[in-house]
Amino acid sequence: MSGAFEALRGQLQEAAAAFADGPGALEGILLGLVDDVDRAVREPLEIFPVCHHSPASAVSMARRLREKQPKVVYLELCEDMAPLLTELRNCRLPVAVQAFATDVKGFPAEWAPLSVVAPITEASAEYQAIAYALDTPGVELVLVDRSADHVFQWDEREPSPEPDAASAEEEAALHGDAVGVEIGDLRPRFTELEEHLLRHGRVRHWSEWWHQYVELTLGDSDHDTYRQVMFLIGSLFRRLAPGDTRRVRVDEDRERYMWTRMREHLAASGADPADCLYVCGAFHAASRVAEFGVEGTDGFEISPRSASTWQYGLIPSSHASIEAQFGLAGGSVSIAATEWAKNLKRTKVKQFQLDGQVGGPKRKKPAELPAPASDPVAVDPSDQLSGFLQRPPVLDRLDEAELLGWSVEIVRAARRNGYLSSTADAIAVFETSILLAGLRDRAKPTPYDFQDAAVTCIEKDVVPGRRDVRRLVEIMMGGDRIGQVGYDALPPLARDVHDRLEPLNLKLQQRGVQRALLDIASRPELEPCSDLLWMLRYLMPHGAARPIMGERRLGERPIQESWDLALGTHQRALIELGYEGVSIEQVLEQRLRRAAYHPQATAAKVLEAVEDATRYLRSARLAGELGARALEVLATERTVDGAPEVLRRVRRLLAHYRTSEPVLPRWIEDFVKTGYAHYCTLLPAAFTDEEAGVEQVAAMLGFLFSMEALALSLGCDRTQLELAIAGSHPQEPSKVALLWAAQVQLGHLSRADLRERCAGLLANPLVLPAYPRYLSGFVHALEPAPGLADFVVEAVSNAFAELPDRLLLPWLPTLITTLRSRGAELVPLLVREAGRLFPGRLAALDEWVPPWKNQPEPVAARRTTGGSGLALLAAHPATCDAVADLLGCDEPWGSTAPTGLTLLERHPDTAAALEGVLTGV
Repeated sequence: MSGAFEALRGQLQEAAAAFADGPGALEGILLGLVDDVDRAVREPLEIFPVCHHSPASAVSMARRLREKQPKVVYLELCEDMAPLLTELRNCRLPVAVQAFATDVKGFPAEWAPLSVVAPITEASAEYQAIAYALDTPGVELVLVDRSADHVFQWDEREPSPEPDAASAEEEAALHGDAVGVEIGDLRPRFTELEEHLLRHGRVRHWSEWWHQYVELTLGDSDHDTYRQVMFLIGSLFRRLAPGDTRRVRVDEDRERYMWTRMREHLAASGADPADCLYVCGAFHAASRVAEFGVEGTDGFEISPRSASTWQYGLIPSSHASIEAQFGLAGGSVSIAATEWAKNLKRTKVKQFQLDGQVGGPKRKKPAELPAPASDPVAVDPSDQLSGFLQRPPVLDRLDEAELLGWSVEIVRAARRNGYLSSTADAIAVFETSILLAGLRDRAKPTPYDFQDAAVTCIEKDVVPGRRDVRRLVEIMMGGDRIGQVGYDALPPLARDVHDRLEPLNLKLQQRGVQRALLDIASRPELEPCSDLLWMLRYLMPHGAARPIMGERRLGERPIQESWDLALGTHQRALIELGYEGVSIEQVLEQRLRRAAYHPQATAAKVLEAVEDATRYLRSARLAGELGARALEVLATERTVDGAPEVLRRVRRLLAHYRTSEPVLPRWIEDFVKTGYAHYCTLLPAAFTDEEAGVEQVAAMLGFLFSMEALALSLGCDRTQLELAIAGSHPQEPSKVALLWAAQVQLGHLSRADLRERCAGLLANPLVLPAYPRYLSGFVHALEPAPGLADFVVEAVSNAFAELPDRLLLPWLPTLITTLRSRGAELVPLLVREAGRLFPGRLAALDEWVPPWKNQPEPVAARRTTGGSGLALLAAHPATCDAVADLLGCDEPWGSTAPTGLTLLERHPDTAAALEGVLTGV
C-alpha cells in the first residue's frame, strides 16, 4: 500500500470519529474507499473507469488516448461481439450490437429467443476507444467481458411474463425485451442512498444528479483527478450496495472473467502492461476479487458455452430506447449528446471517429496522432482526491445568450404545436430558469432547470397538441436521435429484400411511411415485389408493410396494389429475420413448419399454415407436407372447439384446388375421409356435451353434409352419419333444433312435421320461454342445411309475431351477434329468402298474408260422367297432342274412347297429378 493517500486517510479517520462518535463501521467504509482507489491507481495495467454515455468520460477518454497511445485496448464488452465492431463505420449512431439466439439449448424454453444488446452512442467512451483502436495501425482491440451465452448462463431469473407492448412507445421498443449490456452501470444500489442524494441535491431523478454533480465537475478535470474520482464513486456504490448475493456473485464473476482473459492475452501476445489500457465501468474498476490485476491469482474456470446457436448483427437504437432499457430519465441521453458537443468545443479535444462513419463529418485523411507523452516509469501516483474533495464548487457564469436562445426557441416550438405562447412567455421562462437554479443552489441553470421552467410558464394545465412542453424541450436539446444500420452492415436477407424491392424506386432505409403503387397489369415485372411484400406483411410487425389496396386470396393473381411501407422504421425486425435464414422464403417456410409442428397446434392452425403456404409461397410440396400433418392432428383431437375454423378453411382449400388443379391433392382427400369418420364419431357426444357450443355442433354438421358427396365417392359409408344422428339425444333447445334440421336434411323428417313441431312449441306456455333458443339453433342450422332458409325466415317471423316482448327483447342481442359473427355465410341467405317472401312495397304489407299461412287445399280428381269429355277431346285434338308431347308420349290415337274413360275412373290420382303439373300447384 502506497503512502500517497495517507493524508486523506487521516482526514477520513477524523471525520469518522466526529460523525460516528468513535471508530466503527463508518471508519471501515471510508478507509476502504481510499484502499480501493489506491489499489486501482497502483495497478501496472492502466485502468480507465467510465460511466455509460457520459460526456465527461468520453472527453477524458479521447484526451488520454492521444496522450498515451496504447498498443492494446481491453474493453468491457462481450467477447463474441468483436467481429461486428468494424461494421460500425457503415452505420449512423446510435446503434446496438446484438447477439441473438432462437435455437436455444441448455436454457429454459420460456426464455427463447435470447437477445443481448450493447448500445453505442457517439458521446460514449467505448466508441472513442473502438474508433481509436480500429483506425490506428498497430493497435489491437480485445473484448474481455463474458460472452452472450454466459450472460444467460449466469442469469438465475424466473421466466418473465410477456411484456405489455401497449405500454411502450415505438421508439422505446427498438431493443425489445433484450438484455442490455452496458459499460459503467454507475447508479446506487442502496435505495436510501439514492433518495438521500436526490433530496439533498434538490433534483428529481438520478440522471439530473449525475449531470449536476459529476458531469459538470469532471468536464475540465485532468486525467489523474478524473480517474481517482471515478474510482471513488465506484467504490462507494459498491461498498454501500445491499446484500443481494446473486447480483454480487455475478459482478465478481465478471471481474474474474475479464482479468483472466487479459492475463491470457498478455501471456500469449507478450504485450507490456504499460502499453495497454483497460476500459471498464467504474463499478468494476474498484474490484476486490483475488484475480484483480496482472499479478492476480489464477484459478477461475470459465465454463464452456452452451450448444445454442448465436447470431450476431447490428440493430438501430435510439436515445429513448437506451433510456427506457437502462432506467434513465427521459431526455437524459439527448442532453448528454448536447453536452458532449459543448465539451469538445470548450476543451478543444479532438474526438476519434471511424473513417467513413455514416452521419459523421467527411475527412480527407485520418488525423495523425502526436508523439506519445513520455510518462515517468517509477513515479508513484499523487493524491488528487484530497484537493478535489476540499475544493469549493466552481460557479459557472450565467451564459445569458444561451439561455435566452433556449427561451426563444421553446416559445417558437410551443406555438408550432398549438400553445398560445408569446414573447412574455419567453421572458418568463428565462427568469424562472434563473430563479429555479438559485433555489437549487446553482449559479447556472441546467437543461433540467430550463425544462421545469418551460413547463411551468407555457404548459400550465392544457396540452393542445400531441407533444407536451417537456417533450418539446427534449427535441430542442437534440431530440431522440435514432440510429440506422447501413446497407453493407445488413445481414444477407435484409440486403436481398432491399435489392428485390428496388423496382419500386423508394428509399426504403429512411424512417417514416412511404407509399408504393404497383400497377401489375401494365408492369408485370412488379409481381415479384407484390409477392415479397405479402411475405413481409406476414413476418414483420404491423405497420412495416401495410396493404392499402389489394388482397391476396387463394388462386388469385394481383392486378393493382397500393402499400404503405416503413421498413426503415422497423429495421430491427428486418435484421432479426436475417438471423433465421438467408431468404424470406426460407424464413416463412420455417415459421409455417414451426407453427404446424408445435405441440399445442390444432387442426385449424395447421390448415391455416397450409393456406398460407399456398397463398404466399405457392408451394405444393410444403402444402402437401403440412396437409399430412393436419390429418395427423385432426385424428388425435378429442374436442370440437376448432370445428368452425376447420370447416371454413377446408371449404376454401377445396374450392381453390377444384378450380386450379386437375385432380385433388391426395392429402385433402384423406383429410375429408378422416374428417367424415371423425366427426361422425364425435357427433353424439358433442350434442350432449355442455362445453360444446351450438356453433361447434353446427360446424360439424356442416362438414358432414357439405363434404358428404366427396366423402362417399372416396369410400365412406352414409350409414355412419345416419347412425350418428340416430344416436344423438340433445337436451339443450338450440341443439335440439340442430338435430331436427339434420333429420330434415337426411330425409327422416318432413318440413310439414318440422312446422308442426314448431307450432306445438309456440302453443305450449311451458316451452315458450325457451323458444328463442330453438330459433338460435335454427339460425345456426343454415350452416349444414342452407335449404332451410325459407323455414328459418318463417320461424323468425312467427316468433316476432307471437312471442311477448319480455321473451323477444332479451333474445335480440343473441340474434344480432350470431348474424354478425356469421354474416358472410348466413345473412345473404336470409336476406334473399326474406326478399322473396315479403312484399316489395310498404303499402302491400297491410294486406299481405304469409305464404305459410295461405296453403291451398289439395285438389280432388273430378269424375266425369257421360260423353261430354269425349266430345270435347275429339273437337280439339291439338290440346291432347300438346299434353302428350309435354309428357313424352308419342303413341298414336286409340280407336275406342271408352277405354280411356275406364282407365280414368280406375286411377283418379293420375288425373290430379297431371292437373298439378299443368297448373303449377
